[in-house]
Amino acid sequence: NHTTVVEFVLLGLTDSRRLEIILFLFLVIAYFLILLGNITVISITSVNHFLQTPMYYFLRNFALLEITFTSTFIPSILYSLLTERKMISLPGCFLQMLLFFYLGTCTFFHVATMSFDRYVAICHPLHYTTIMNNRFCLQLVLACWTVSFLLMFPPTIMIVQLPFCGPNVMNHFYCDTSLLLQLSCTDTAFIEGLMLIVLIIIIPGTLMITAVSYGCIIITILHIPSSTGRKKAFSTCSAHLMVVMIFYSTCIYRYIRPAQRGGQDSDKVLSFFFSVVTQMLNPYIYSLRNNQVKQALK
Repeated sequence: NHTTVVEFVLLGLTDSRRLEIILFLFLVIAYFLILLGNITVISITSVNHFLQTPMYYFLRNFALLEITFTSTFIPSILYSLLTERKMISLPGCFLQMLLFFYLGTCTFFHVATMSFDRYVAICHPLHYTTIMNNRFCLQLVLACWTVSFLLMFPPTIMIVQLPFCGPNVMNHFYCDTSLLLQLSCTDTAFIEGLMLIVLIIIIPGTLMITAVSYGCIIITILHIPSSTGRKKAFSTCSAHLMVVMIFYSTCIYRYIRPAQRGGQDSDKVLSFFFSVVTQMLNPYIYSLRNNQVKQALK
């Protein structure tokens, strides 16, 4: 009853029309590559008998997650760049915020799950099929989706119930939680504290699982007697770690620190890296580089 704002203005990544055209073309290509790469992963791992393993089961779910995650904001950015309309309705903004952070949280848990899967496969190969059976894999995937929902749903529902009396301008390209809290015309200290606790559980928590898993993998690789085997294993792990480091470092700097009043341009760049660039690289780094996938595609 106290809400007077009916829509928000998203300033986007730039106010230069020339740069907007370049950005539009880049995002069209990036979104096409994200869809193409992930649909290929889902298709090939579903129909090929030799790819019916736990690793590719997780990669298939991860590919589906990436498609849904990027689809929550990239089409709206493209529409905004094409039409120069920067407004988003209040319900649309809330829905985008809820889906973005729910699916983003799922991404962290899926990365940690895939790291654990690789740890078991490399460090405990004799027990791999026993530990990573179909039932346990399904439980892990369901846990990712369920825990993400339980963590993100309470604070986002609190944000939806906040009054917004103006101003209504966000210096971002999607509806960001921290900026929404700044635009509310009531005290949001409790929600900000709750969000920080949730984000600390999600980002450093899953990072710890990922780091420990890859740490054990690297130690195991160092004990491989064959130099060729070590080189091949390190090549795969280094590519995975590069994507993980970009993803986590940008998210930690963006969210595990006090929000800057009004939003900063640097925040938009960091958000662009973890929400677009890493998502574009993931299917090609995690799946399409694998020899098994290449052979299946042939």
